[in-house]
Amino acid sequence: MVLADLGRKITSALRSLSNATVINEEVLNSMLKEICAALLEADVNIRLVKKLRENVRTVIDFDDMAGGLNKRRMIQSAVFKELVKLIDPGVKAYQPVKGRPNVIMFVGLQGAGKTTTCTKLAYHYLKKNWKACLVCADTFRAGAYDQIKQNATKARIPFYGSYTEVDPVAIAQEGVEMFKKEGYEIIIVDTSGRHKQEESLFEEMLQVANAVQPDNIIFVMDATIGQACEAQAKAFKERVNVGSIIITKLDGHAKGGGALSAVAATQSPVIFVGTGEHIDDLEPFKTKPFISKLLGMGDIEGLIDKVNELNLDDNEELLEKIKHGQFTLRDMYEQFQNIMKMGPFSQLMGMIPGFSQDFMSKGTEQESMARLKRLMTIMDSMNDAELDSRDGAKLFSKQPGRIVRVAQGAGITEKEVKDLITQYTKFAAVVKKMGGIKGLFKAGDMAKNVNPTQMAKLNHQMAKMMDPRVLQQMGGMPGLQNIMKQLQQGAAGGLGNLMGGFGGKS
Repeated sequence: MVLADLGRKITSALRSLSNATVINEEVLNSMLKEICAALLEADVNIRLVKKLRENVRTVIDFDDMAGGLNKRRMIQSAVFKELVKLIDPGVKAYQPVKGRPNVIMFVGLQGAGKTTTCTKLAYHYLKKNWKACLVCADTFRAGAYDQIKQNATKARIPFYGSYTEVDPVAIAQEGVEMFKKEGYEIIIVDTSGRHKQEESLFEEMLQVANAVQPDNIIFVMDATIGQACEAQAKAFKERVNVGSIIITKLDGHAKGGGALSAVAATQSPVIFVGTGEHIDDLEPFKTKPFISKLLGMGDIEGLIDKVNELNLDDNEELLEKIKHGQFTLRDMYEQFQNIMKMGPFSQLMGMIPGFSQDFMSKGTEQESMARLKRLMTIMDSMNDAELDSRDGAKLFSKQPGRIVRVAQGAGITEKEVKDLITQYTKFAAVVKKMGGIKGLFKAGDMAKNVNPTQMAKLNHQMAKMMDPRVLQQMGGMPGLQNIMKQLQQGAAGGLGNLMGGFGGKS
């Protein structure tokens, strides 16, 4: 069973509590049976599943429970806590220190995506203004150095390796020493992939570790290999001090239960998960938000983190404009820029309550991003007067020559420019509506702050702008209303913060 199905089955089992007229032993046992069956089907180790069941039974004792207690909520809360315990060893992950070299060594099986993940992690730190670099000490696999060279060059990450030196220990030592002298803060060492049966490769891994004295050893684990994960993880932990785990290929279509079991085997925290092939398909792993997303409860905290990563300084200015119903073509351009910066759209949608992780296929996502880039190219051909006009649509309709000029400048048809203006008109109309709704930007309960008739009109207008397939996946109009409400509450008055993230100055 894939992770997305696991989430749905557990959610369904928890929902049976809400439908039950009386909460008793029979209902609890039936629910636990469903959850345990789903976990076993997803390759979670049988010992861990048994422990989860026992722990929930220990917390829920109907004989000792006071009459007024909310039994439904207590059971749901106990299950959530036990699911979190499954993948939280209670050990703090190594935190790199700014201003000094942090040597991070990667180990793992062949084919787990270790070399790609090295580049992803270096890129992650590079984006956060750390001096990051790569050392290729994998001399076992033909083409490993070429792969690092290609990936690192594309991402502008400094790298070290050799076509002639065959000793991985010498390469690792030389590369780390060189980068330390040059003042690099994150030095990532890639090593040869190995199996637990390959004694010589394990010995080599130990020698590399002794030579470079890593601050953190990261075990890279492929989520798709099922129950074999646990035995492999144990074998690595017995040889070197595995400090953290990165799980690769953990998208909605991976089983993943075996990888989660391996966390318990190594007693090491998961720090990132790889969710795709692209260089930015690496998500920091947080246990509670992961379980929340698995159960379709979203990850508002993660969404706000993504917004804050943009370092937007002009949220207040944009918010003032929206409050007064103002929205220019330049605002729309900057909104698109920020969506591009925030990373893969399907990841963002997975953070919003009610959306599954496999909300969009990669094909659809790539098409959406390509469309955004095309629209931005059109706007690149506009002048300041057009971009900053409070009514850009009127400017173009009164002077059609502007449409001709922009189309020629962008190398596209006049119809495409007109389509962009139509899209902008719809956005501007929604912003105008938002500006007229009192209490929308206040923290607290939206239901108390906002006139429900006005809010219904705004939701209706947003629904008209959306692709019908997207709206359907949200659960129609009720789903859209629920998402709007949760976003407004989840950010603690952060609708303004969120709007700043989607439309603030870069």
